[in-house]
Order: sequence, then structure tokens, then C-alpha cells
Amino acid sequence: MKYYIISGEASGDLHGSNLIKNILLLDNKAEIRCWGGDKMSAAGGVLVKHYKDLAFMGFVEVIRNLKTIMQNLSFCKKDIADFKPDVLVLIDYPGFNMRIAQWAHKSAIKIVYYISPQVWAWKEDRVKMLKKTVNEMLVILPFETSFYKKWNWEVKYVGHPLVEVVDDFKKNHQEIIRDSMLIAILPGSRKQEILKKLPVMLEVTKSLPNYRFVVAKAPGLPENFYNELLKDYPAVSWVEGKTYHLLMEAQAAMVTSGTATLETALFGVPQVICYKGNPISYHIAKKLVKIKYIGLVNLIMDKPIVEELIQDHLTVERILTALSPLLTETDKRKQILSYYDELTHLLTKGGNASANAAKSIVDIAG
Repeated sequence: MKYYIISGEASGDLHGSNLIKNILLLDNKAEIRCWGGDKMSAAGGVLVKHYKDLAFMGFVEVIRNLKTIMQNLSFCKKDIADFKPDVLVLIDYPGFNMRIAQWAHKSAIKIVYYISPQVWAWKEDRVKMLKKTVNEMLVILPFETSFYKKWNWEVKYVGHPLVEVVDDFKKNHQEIIRDSMLIAILPGSRKQEILKKLPVMLEVTKSLPNYRFVVAKAPGLPENFYNELLKDYPAVSWVEGKTYHLLMEAQAAMVTSGTATLETALFGVPQVICYKGNPISYHIAKKLVKIKYIGLVNLIMDKPIVEELIQDHLTVERILTALSPLLTETDKRKQILSYYDELTHLLTKGGNASANAAKSIVDIAG
């Protein structure tokens, strides 16, 4: 069978790679063409476009790069048409993938959407288009099944793929040993978001002189980009490709919103969620988005278990106030770790997400 898979960011590359491995276990003659990254390529997919060429974040950034985005859409449609897949698999990346879904449906191509767009957060009526065009929606957040039920759509909860990723890492590495003086900084993967948040996070280090700070470097960004930002902060270093090693040791963390908040929780690291974006993009999003929290941890648990400091609230003083109680064995720290246990239990109920998703995809292809 022939599979065409599209993801547009680092997390999609990770989940796409595990999906490809599981598809190949079920269909050893599978031909897989993909948009993603090095991980999907290493897993056995023929890489068409790298996510580094696709990562445009926020309303303003999208408008600035509209010509490139339209060119990518046209190229993608032609490439799919030439490949003639038995199934098209879309992984998150909604701005791009939902347009491809509409086109592919009209072209009578079977579509599986793995990792639902966050339609429950904004522009909810996009569900109508998804329901019309997508053959199977595979969701990874427990509350998404009840959300889609409101629209009379039975979607399939397959579990969260990060659970198996983190579990595999823990099994293959040393026992978790916390360094009580180590604080992790996870500032995101895109240059424009790092430039907004990391300078504020770095200023925090001056108020905690006895602690060691390590920044998780995003793959694909140049070393001198980080060296320039860190040059005035001798207590701060960076690591590349070792984010999970860092989370195995860190006592606490400052984390940008997104997948990293959930990864940090699954490694049992108390965190402060830090978010700051382009002011125009942020104010547009604030009017459109209808969710109580921006952190996945809080969204899944439906309560503020970790502090979220957003836009103008992201200040050195507020970060210090939220971070300080997490550095020693306080009631606050113990409560967060207890909630993390509940979160992990909730996410493991679905089983192995990559294997479950691969089974559904191979069945649809057949």
C-alpha cells in the first residue's frame, strides 16, 4: 500500500516517525512519502519537505510568508496526485493540512487525521468541514471524544503518543536522579518565539545565583543564535538533542507552551509555563481562542495544576514567585507531582497510540 503523511513541526516529526515504524510492522511492503523531518526519514519515509521550511507561527508571521505557504500547498497537491496514495495521513498542522484535506476529498483520496486540530479551542465550526472530508479522526486527548460527540461524530481515542516515547526513553536510560540545583529552560523551537521568551527567562537566573541553568536547544537553529543570547549569563549553558536527559535530572523547569509542557510533566518535573508572542498575533488570538488554559497539562486535567504566565504577565518577578516554591520539597511541589501521576494514568488508558493509529490507517488503506 502507498501512504502519504504530512506533518509540519518537530513534534509531528517525532510522532510521525513512530507511526511509520508501526505501519511498516503491519505492512512491510508499504511505500511511504512524507513531509516532516529527520526522524520520519530515518524511520523509513521518503522525505519531500522538511518542517524547518514550513514553520510559520502566528497571524502576522503567516501573512508575511503567505506566498511561500501558497507555493507549498500547490507543490503538495501535485506531489500527492503524482504519488497516488491509498491513504493520506494528516498529523496536526491544521492551517496547512485542513486545506489539503478539502482538496484531497474532492480528489476522492481516503484521509485519516491523526492528532486532531485544536478546533475545540477556536473556530469550532471547522468540525463541519473535517467531518465531511476526513474518513477517520484519531484523537490523542481524552476530552476530544466528548467534544466531537457534540457534533455527532464518533472519533477514535488512540492514547497519547508522548507516553510511549517517554516510557521508551526511561527504559533505555539510567534511573532518574534529580540534581536539586539544576533548572531546565525549554524556550520553544521557533526562532521568533524564542526571541520573545528566552530573554525574560534568562533574567531570572540572576536572582538565583546558586542554581545551574540549562537551555534545551531546538534542532535546526544555529549555535551562534544561542551563544549570542547567553553571552551575558555565565550560569547558563545549552544542550542539543538532550532535552529528555535534561528532564531526567532537572529539579524544576521554565517551559514554553505546547508539547514541551506535557513532556516535562511525564518526566515528573514541576514547571512554570511561560508564553509571550507577537503582540498583534496575541491580541487577535485572545479574541478568537475559547479555552481556559494554554498548557496541555492544565487543559487535559481541566484545572490550573501548573502556573501559566502569559504575555504581559511574563515578567521576571512573576516567574520567580511561581518558580521558587518548586525548588524545594514544599506542599506546592508535592501537589503538582501528585497531579502528574493522575495525568499519566489518564493518558495511558488509550494504550499504545502509534500502534493503534497505524492499525486504523492500514485498515483504511486496505
